[in-house]
Amino acid sequence: MSSKPNDPLKSLRNRARALGLTDPYIADVSTFGPDAGAHLRDYVAQGRHASMAWMQDTLDRRAHPQSLWPEARSAVIFGLNYGPETDPLVTLEQADRATISVYARGRDYHDVMKGRLKELAGLLARDTGEDVKVFVDTAPLMEKPLAAAAGLGWQGKHTNLLSRDWGNWLFIGTILSAAKLTPTPTEVDHCGSCTACLDACPTDAFPAPYQLDARRCISYLTIEHDGPVALELREKMGNRIYGCDDCLAVCPWNKFAQVGRETKLAARDDLNAPSLADLAGLGEAGFRARFSGSPIKRIGWPRFLRNVLYAIGNSNMPSLVAIAQPHTQSGVPMVRDAAEWACFRLSQTN
Repeated sequence: MSSKPNDPLKSLRNRARALGLTDPYIADVSTFGPDAGAHLRDYVAQGRHASMAWMQDTLDRRAHPQSLWPEARSAVIFGLNYGPETDPLVTLEQADRATISVYARGRDYHDVMKGRLKELAGLLARDTGEDVKVFVDTAPLMEKPLAAAAGLGWQGKHTNLLSRDWGNWLFIGTILSAAKLTPTPTEVDHCGSCTACLDACPTDAFPAPYQLDARRCISYLTIEHDGPVALELREKMGNRIYGCDDCLAVCPWNKFAQVGRETKLAARDDLNAPSLADLAGLGEAGFRARFSGSPIKRIGWPRFLRNVLYAIGNSNMPSLVAIAQPHTQSGVPMVRDAAEWACFRLSQTN
């Protein structure tokens, strides 16, 4: 007759390390505070979720893990380090090149992490005899507050998870378990009086520390927002065509960060500083081929092209007018608008 191991996390911990993940961090779901849910409701009530209607539609389920799965008793959190080899902000000064967020320069982390979490969830279910569910950023679950509650790190003033061991560069994966597991100690907030992340934001997207207004966030504008971007924000986007790392990259805690070791997430050479002219000329088929297996593919060619055209308009390089001009005839209104704006901007360049 089989029996449960004395330490149900031993095999989980050993296997997680072998898979390149952090040790498991545990949060007691039953004591997960109501503050996170209240903060989320306030965030939505103020309209700071912008056009992300799914956030409002799933608000009740998102507010607490047991609203999503009533049987959940523990949240087991893992991190996957994706620390960059070089300063991700260097390309901001390269006017004819595009800047892509570090996490999107390699393979889609959802695919990489979810397969590993499923394997770990199988071990946890075997060793506890209880049901499990796996989540990697695609379900109505507040993974950052859960990760903070479990002690993997804390939510910094930029609202992202921050770790003393890995800085800002961690993907988060969650296993909800029906087993009652011993929680790990929580981590305290180590931000102190530092405001580097808030000061670095190009669009002033932080109305206050620990608060983010997605309507002004470049990550939201380049990834989630569909349609033209407000004129006042386009110039501030610079050459950022997918995401924004400014608030992450300037954090002093990154001095303890390590370069990511996961080869599947390693930055592709062609995405470290791609040519704006090349990207604008890809065409839809070329876009799908170039970004196969990348999270960038999800936003679609029109939205991607819109972002590239804004970057061209911000380049101060009149030679790129010839690249933008053909897109003024696009049948997609937001692409046509972006091309016209880019051409106008470049025509004003001395």
